[in-house]
Amino acid sequence: MLKEYSILVDKKEAESLSDFLMDEGVYSVSIEDADADSEDEAPLYGEPGLEPESLAWNRSRLKILVPEEFPLGKVLNKACEELGFRTPDIEAEMIVPDNDWVRITQAQFQPTQISDRLWIVPTWHEPPNPNAINIRLDPGVAFGTGTHPTTHLCLEWLSFHNLEGKSVLDYGCGSGILAVAAKKLGASQVMGTDIDPQSIEAALYNAHENGADAKFFLPEDLPDLKFDIVVANILSNPLRILAPALIARVQQGGSLVLSGILERQAEELIDLYNGMCPELNLQVWKVSEGWVCLAGNKS
Repeated sequence: MLKEYSILVDKKEAESLSDFLMDEGVYSVSIEDADADSEDEAPLYGEPGLEPESLAWNRSRLKILVPEEFPLGKVLNKACEELGFRTPDIEAEMIVPDNDWVRITQAQFQPTQISDRLWIVPTWHEPPNPNAINIRLDPGVAFGTGTHPTTHLCLEWLSFHNLEGKSVLDYGCGSGILAVAAKKLGASQVMGTDIDPQSIEAALYNAHENGADAKFFLPEDLPDLKFDIVVANILSNPLRILAPALIARVQQGGSLVLSGILERQAEELIDLYNGMCPELNLQVWKVSEGWVCLAGNKS
């Protein structure tokens, strides 16, 4: 039997305390935003070429998974004494049932139809339409399985446009799903970039497994090129900061596609991007479940 504990800690304490607990034998520690789904939610991101200085939030919640008999209170006291932190209160404790977690996880990911010609199919499923373009994908450490509305919107845009002979940049590539889809849909040159080395590894793996000739780089290693299509499925805050870099990557006559944007954030981003590049004419392309995909052509 396993137990999961939840504690609230300061941003400066989250990573050190997590590392200490792992060294003491806990099974896992995840760091979550305690203000998620509220007005105080703060996405983590890094500027081009830089990783975030801290992989935690101002109010971070640690979810700690341990064996039932693990003396977490004693270990927490020891950790905080050695690290010089105040010992946090345990917010919640729950019994984790002994389930087949692999089967449960797999059940959450079913084949996803993007369009008549494009499907995202987990590797443990048979493709519903063998004649379609089927991207085989395993959920992993990187964001992007095709089920989230923001990823789905970007995949729809790629599927509904002619990519034959086009060059494509997937900025913030995560699992590499958009880059892989672009290549399978006919793009001639496809690159992706992400600040997370694990994402680069996942993207390279997924591209290889799908026979897609796409290249992936950390931002500092990305070749200095312009592209016919630049797609960025990130979040609104980093999209604000990245606006000059993203616009600069779009060649004349090319398209910029942005997602990870809530409907209430769309107008501000449109004004920002069009203010920097009036010829871009960025506008709402499609809305899904409160999320927006913006697209424009750099005429």
